Amino acid sequence: MRRLRLGMAQINTTVGDFVGNTEKIVKSITEARVLGVDLVIFPELAICGYPPEDLLFKPQFIEENSKALQAVIGCSSGITIIVGFVDAKEDIYNAAAIIHDGKLVDVYHKIFLPNYGVFDENRYFRAGSESPVYIIAGAGVGVNICEDIWYEVGPATIQAHAGAEVIINISSSPYHFGKGKLREKMLAARSSDNVAIVAYNNLVGGQDELVFDGNSLILDEKGQLVARGKQFAEDLVVVDLNVESVFRTRLHDPRWRKGMPIIGEQDWSQNKIMVSETPTEGPKPSLPRRQIQVRGLPGEVYDALVVGTHDYIFKNGFNKVLIGLSGGVDSSLVAAIAVEALGKASVVGVAMPSRHSSPESLADAKLLAQNLGIELLVIPIEKVFQAYLETLSEVFAGTKPGAAEENIQARIRGNLLMALSNKFGWLVLATGNKSEMATGYTTLYGDMAGGFAVIKDVPKTLVYQLVKYCNVQAGYDLIPVTVIQKPPSAELRPNQKDTDTLPPYEVLDSVLTAYIEEDKNVEQIIAMGIDKEAVKCATRLVDTSEYKRRQSPPGIKITLRAFGRDRRLPITNRFAGW
Repeated sequence: MRRLRLGMAQINTTVGDFVGNTEKIVKSITEARVLGVDLVIFPELAICGYPPEDLLFKPQFIEENSKALQAVIGCSSGITIIVGFVDAKEDIYNAAAIIHDGKLVDVYHKIFLPNYGVFDENRYFRAGSESPVYIIAGAGVGVNICEDIWYEVGPATIQAHAGAEVIINISSSPYHFGKGKLREKMLAARSSDNVAIVAYNNLVGGQDELVFDGNSLILDEKGQLVARGKQFAEDLVVVDLNVESVFRTRLHDPRWRKGMPIIGEQDWSQNKIMVSETPTEGPKPSLPRRQIQVRGLPGEVYDALVVGTHDYIFKNGFNKVLIGLSGGVDSSLVAAIAVEALGKASVVGVAMPSRHSSPESLADAKLLAQNLGIELLVIPIEKVFQAYLETLSEVFAGTKPGAAEENIQARIRGNLLMALSNKFGWLVLATGNKSEMATGYTTLYGDMAGGFAVIKDVPKTLVYQLVKYCNVQAGYDLIPVTVIQKPPSAELRPNQKDTDTLPPYEVLDSVLTAYIEEDKNVEQIIAMGIDKEAVKCATRLVDTSEYKRRQSPPGIKITLRAFGRDRRLPITNRFAGW
């Protein structure tokens, strides 16, 4: 019976870290060789990290990428490797190197270059035009890259009908909640439609705003799940693929006898390339059974935030973070995530009470810090606030106190956090959520100050789900129940509530999802049964707050459309969607 022992190295790379990335690749090759793997595969652009963006315009970056590939080739004795890199010929290509026993056998160029959402691959790469089939350990193997597999009739179809029994897709597919199920459904369709085993190897880890979930998959020729990689963690998935079963299934599939479907105007050349005729010699060690459980919401979002925070902090050379703790639900969640990601010794909280801060809020901040085991600094801002008011008294004379005086307090806190950051080298984590960022319910140079905004893409209603999830996982009220139960308030004036300015968050988040992520207009949203005034208020705030969002720190993408890379609107425009 023909079998192919496949290893999928789901690794966490860093853009431009050629030494570190190569070390991870070589380490995985060594582990795969010990396990008797015939073919080991790595994610898209694993050599240089993904996405490299405008670093691709730097000749030295391309050269270092080529040198790293040569180092990997030098470590390929007795094994076949497929690894993503940048191929530079007459142009540059998003490519997969097919390596065997110390030699570069061939290079596959990505055919479909995504240019939507967070992707800008047409800016950098030329599209490929060839879909060869490789004979690896006696099995027909098609190789393609990320977007290539998403097309119903694409390279996988060409390769399968040209003799590929196994389709390898190396990918760097960013996470947003719900994407894992969509991806698995799509891959099941590709495997069953093409009557081929599909092995999908996805990147894992955080890179700026993006986080990659791993969650690599192998599906058999009937679309049934064979194996899964871990979510949000590095993994080496090793499986014996039953290639003979593909042949037998095709014999009994009437669709297959009809031949290749019409591809349209596409003309991708195809040929067969011999890599190795037989599997590696000698007995192979037995493989333990894998049982990977997939987390649903909100657990997978929590894991994404933890990984994204960890990687942003450490990949950028920081070792400690600072969080302003107001006693509210947002800062409490950010602190809990930071402790999970970095450890309690790497997290410092700062409580900065003012004349409008309730004693309960300070008590909640202290209890949270105690529960998390983190250091808490208490720096009252009343004296500084009073000095500001006295300094501005002549200029402000004859005016009523309002937003200016409220925002002074937020900016004092931002200044104090940045002073501590400058003095001790701690990175400030901003604590604003997506509902606030969307509506501009934030203060520039105040609560928006910071180097990274952990929950920038997390709607307020999801924040509440996440803090409850934290407590369930902890087995006790890690985040005090009083924090969760109190009405949200910025506490910048007496008896202030968020609902003084915003619709209730349950209503607001429904409007924001429809307006931002689904591009529905005001009339369509009202037709959903949502209060007309709430819709007009929310959409107006979204449209008039673009200038604020442009000045916010980067944060982790977890929704279908995050602010920043996903949603690019002009600040200066006269289109009033509301």
